[in-house]
Amino acid sequence: MAKFVQIIEYKTSRIDEVDKMLDEFVSSTEGKRTTTRVTSAADRDRPNTYLDIVEFPSWDDAQKNNELPEVQRISEQMSKLCDGPPNFRNLDVRREES
Repeated sequence: MAKFVQIIEYKTSRIDEVDKMLDEFVSSTEGKRTTTRVTSAADRDRPNTYLDIVEFPSWDDAQKNNELPEVQRISEQMSKLCDGPPNFRNLDVRREES
């Protein structure tokens, strides 16, 4: 199975509230999540635009993660804090360099 990466792009003017919610999500799902790494970034060229780069060991692990009730709840909460729906990119990793 290939490593899987999901990029979530969203706009919000309430990033402090988003960060607080994400902190609570991380602590409440410790040991349950299948993510291996999450990187959150702000777009320098587009104000209030953010991207989360979420890494999983595989697509199957990402699907298991999506089934967690906490993931469903945070998706609903995020939609209330964002200025429109998020954009998702689902990527199978072909190659990595460090």
